[in-house]
Order: sequence, then C-alpha cells, then structure tokens
Amino acid sequence: MKIKILGTRGEIEESARFHSKKSGVLLDKKILLDFGEKEFLKHKPKYILITHLHPDHAYFVRNNEKPKIKIPIYAPEKYDDLNIHIINKKFEIEDYKITPIPTIHSIKVKSNAYLIEHKNKKILYTGDMIWIEKKYHHLLKNLNLIITESSYKRKGGMVRRSKAGQIFGHTGIPNLINLFKDYTDKIIFMHFGAWFYKDIRKSKDFFKKLSQENNLEIIVGYDGLEIKI
Repeated sequence: MKIKILGTRGEIEESARFHSKKSGVLLDKKILLDFGEKEFLKHKPKYILITHLHPDHAYFVRNNEKPKIKIPIYAPEKYDDLNIHIINKKFEIEDYKITPIPTIHSIKVKSNAYLIEHKNKKILYTGDMIWIEKKYHHLLKNLNLIITESSYKRKGGMVRRSKAGQIFGHTGIPNLINLFKDYTDKIIFMHFGAWFYKDIRKSKDFFKKLSQENNLEIIVGYDGLEIKI
C-alpha cells in the first residue's frame, strides 16, 4: 500500500510549513481518509472515508456547507442531505477490506477508526480518540502500520466528563503508544496540537526519544509525506 499524508494539522490556529493542512491521508491514490481540506479533491480519490464529522476531518462542517460531491462518502453517521453511506460493519471497496472500529472521542458526533486490509497488509487509521474498547482489541493484531493523532503531548491528554458521566476529548501521546505498541512496530503521528508548533525541532526530538524508549519506529508525519508498506 502506498500512503500519502496530505494534512497533519489539528483544529488550531498555529501553522507551519509542511504542517498547515487539516487532516487527510491518501491511500493508493484511491481512498481518502478524512477530508480536512476541500483541495484534497484535486488528488481525484475514488472513495472518501471520514472518521467523524468535525471540521478538521470534514471541512464542510465548519461553514455548514452542502457540497455536491459525486464520490462515494463513508462515515459513522449522516450529515444534512449529503449522500453519506453509514458504516457500522465490515465492508469491501474493490479489493480492500475495511472494518470500522468505534472510538471514544466526542459526545456530539460518532467516531470510527478504520482497519484496512489489502494484499496481506493491515493498517489502522484512528482519527481523534481517547480509547478503543477492549472488545475490539483483537482486531488490532499484527498491524503493519498505525496512523494516529497527537493533539496532546502530555500523558492523559485532555479528557473531560459530561454531566451524564461520558468522557470526551483526546488522550495523550504516551497513552496512545501504550495502547498500540503491542500491535505494531510502526506508528505515524499526525493531527498535531498547538504544543508541536512551539518548537518543531524539539517536538521531533520528543518523538525520537519515545521511539527509542519503546522500541518502535515512530514517524513524524508532515504534509506530503509518502510511505510504502
């Protein structure tokens, strides 16, 4: 599988060269994972998978747009009258097997990670998240690559609790590593929070240290990064 990172910036004001576009990943020039920028359509994807309907993952939500998109769009829930295919079980696109895995992130919108299998390779793209329930962990075995978020550097991230007791927000990078290191030896981090932009060189050193401590290949994503697995 050929992977191209199109956007690595979270829903923040900060921006930098190679870290200016909102979330987007192009798989084999066919499947667009998240749709943080309208301009991603210039890559002419054949399918669009959206993890959740927040504006940095679905650009049209920001201004309540009603785009006319003929490309099939898959997401955890409907949005206005846009033609979205709701996915809550395993399905296939051409010869790609795609399994939606519910994630804990928001109390207002549903969210999925996507397990994608193709030619004996398996990747997981998470979008934003706090946690994946243990009943889904068996799906994470033997992953060639995980692409996940990095909104918060600190352990614990930013997790809040609603009056009804439901948690929402983003977990920290150390928590994500602890969750995923038993299932893969390679992680790409993207969707950077404001912390990353304060000193990008030091931020990259932070990831390098985590890589060494956890015996993982950690790749710092950037707009335009291409990788093949």
